[in-house]
Amino acid sequence: MKFKKINKNLRSYLILWSTQSLSALGSGMTGYALVLWLYLDSGSALQTALLSICSYAPYVLMSIFAGALSDRWDKKKTMLICDLFAALSTVLVLILIKTDSLVPWHLYLINAVSGLMNTVQQPASEVASTLLIPKEYYQKTSGLRSFSQSLNSILTPVIATVLFTFGGIETVIAVDLSTFLLAFVVLWLFIKIPKTAKEEGKGQSVLSAARDGLVWLKNKPLILRLIMFLAAINLVASIYDAVMPAMLLSKSNGGEGVLGLVNTFVGIASLLGSIVCTVLPAPKNRVRAICVALFISMSTENFLLAFGNHPAFWCVGAVMGWIVIPYMNANMDVIFRNEIPPEMQGRVFSCRNTLQFFSIPVGFFLGGFLVDNVFEPFMSVQEQGSVLTDIFGSEKGSGAAFLFAVIGVAGVVVCAVFSFLLRKYKWRDPE
Repeated sequence: MKFKKINKNLRSYLILWSTQSLSALGSGMTGYALVLWLYLDSGSALQTALLSICSYAPYVLMSIFAGALSDRWDKKKTMLICDLFAALSTVLVLILIKTDSLVPWHLYLINAVSGLMNTVQQPASEVASTLLIPKEYYQKTSGLRSFSQSLNSILTPVIATVLFTFGGIETVIAVDLSTFLLAFVVLWLFIKIPKTAKEEGKGQSVLSAARDGLVWLKNKPLILRLIMFLAAINLVASIYDAVMPAMLLSKSNGGEGVLGLVNTFVGIASLLGSIVCTVLPAPKNRVRAICVALFISMSTENFLLAFGNHPAFWCVGAVMGWIVIPYMNANMDVIFRNEIPPEMQGRVFSCRNTLQFFSIPVGFFLGGFLVDNVFEPFMSVQEQGSVLTDIFGSEKGSGAAFLFAVIGVAGVVVCAVFSFLLRKYKWRDPE
């Protein structure tokens, strides 16, 4: 009986979630295959990191305005149009590959367009989810989203590597477009997204409406501090994302298979964390739960990647770093969806995106630049048998390992500082 009730209350959301998750798997495989293609072609961490920088830059720069527009526009139409433009960008990549014309700057430009579409689509999707989900299911559905993201993390490197190896990047893109088509048709024909109870901002300019989101955040210090906490964590995490392929693809005991293996363990850890998250009771203080989860993540994975010179250590690090992230995300999601009125969520979520994610392109650039121009050159001139070569090795990739140790320390410091700043907040679920 309980299962039937949940299925009835969440039916539309579950259909939307499952098909969009499948489409996200296809998009993730294309992104993963393009990273492999570019790094193997260029050998540069910075050039590879620029793929993510170009995706996030328009997202960060335009999010604050996109939310103001999202609160005015029909959520379903917005999602459909943005998804269609993103798919057309993927088709363009396929055409360039087929004509043997693909060069790195094409990918940077296409990623920028896709990032711009995601800028508008993401707040519309967030509000659509809020409108489809009863409040009592916020934590469980956050766990479901983490579950699908985790499963995609497991499947993406495995499926993408197999398809890339045996069928080339064209096959990966073909699968991506197939999953997009399914999700697009289902959203178009079978999902009805309710209107917000109160439509706001239609008579305002975009600048004025965007300012409303910033003013709302200014008057909510807890939400603002949580956003800035995540911005600092994202800086560390994006350096990690830029550095990991450079280290694992460069080391003699690494390679494409090892990179895929570590990413698979990231997905497995996130999957397990998501399952646990859906059955755990609500914590007495969700703010403290967020701080503890991030401290565990930051104080383990980076150090195991830095000091462990074997795939087994890297896989253990992936598990330790990611198993708590779904729990952190679920608690953050519950706080945000309860605190932010649905009619304001487009604007507030977009302001959040600008403030919380601006550090990601910065981190990707720093990670790629530091590996290519600072840490790898520095380690290459160290004498064999020195303290640093004993700890991090002397082959290519040792500089990336050294950088992992640095960002490990940075992550612990960030968690300590924000745990202190958030110590007075005790957020509990509304009765």
